[in-house]
Amino acid sequence: MKDYTEGTEEMKIARAKKMMLWFGIISLGMSFAGLTSAYIVSKPRADWVDDLQLPPAFTVSLILIVLSSITFHFAKTKVKAGESKLGMILLLATLVLGISFIFFQVRGFDQIIGIFGYNPTGPTANITYTYIFLIAFVHIAHIVAALIALIVVIYNHYKQKYNNGKTLGIELAATFWHFVDVLWIYLFFFFYFVR
Repeated sequence: MKDYTEGTEEMKIARAKKMMLWFGIISLGMSFAGLTSAYIVSKPRADWVDDLQLPPAFTVSLILIVLSSITFHFAKTKVKAGESKLGMILLLATLVLGISFIFFQVRGFDQIIGIFGYNPTGPTANITYTYIFLIAFVHIAHIVAALIALIVVIYNHYKQKYNNGKTLGIELAATFWHFVDVLWIYLFFFFYFVR
C-alpha cells in the first residue's frame, strides 16, 4: 500500500491539488447527473417535446471540443518534453477551439429560437428546450472556467515556468479541460438519445 505522507513537500502539495481537483470534478459530475435526471423525470409532462431536435451548431461544437481536447493533450505532451514553441502553438490552438465552442453553443441557442421557435422563458418557452438551455449554459460556465485556467497556463508557459519537470499547472488544467470535454460528449449524446 502506498504511503501518501511520503515524498518532498512539493510532491505532497501536488498530490493535494490533484485530489482537490478530482473532488471538484466528481461534485460537478454529480451536479450534471442531477440535471439530466431531472430532465428524465420531466419527460412524462404533457408539454414535453417528443420530436426533440438538436440544433446543427451543437454538432459543430461537439467536434470543436473533441479537437480542443486533442490539441491540449499534445500541448501538454510537448511542454513536458521541452518543445516549448510547438507546445505554445498547441495551447493557442486549444484556446481558439474553446472560444469557438462557446460561439457555436450560443449559435445553437439562436437556432433553437430561430428554427424551432422555442425560447428559454416566456410564452414560447417549452420545458424540454428550457432544460437544454439551462444545462448547456451551465456547461458553458464551466468551459469559461477552463478557458481561464488555459489562459493562466499560456501565460505561465510564456514566462517559462514549466521547466525541470514542474508541470503541475498544465496537468491540472488539462485534466479539467478533458473533463468538460467528456461532459459535453455525454450531454450531447444524452440529449440525442433521451428524447
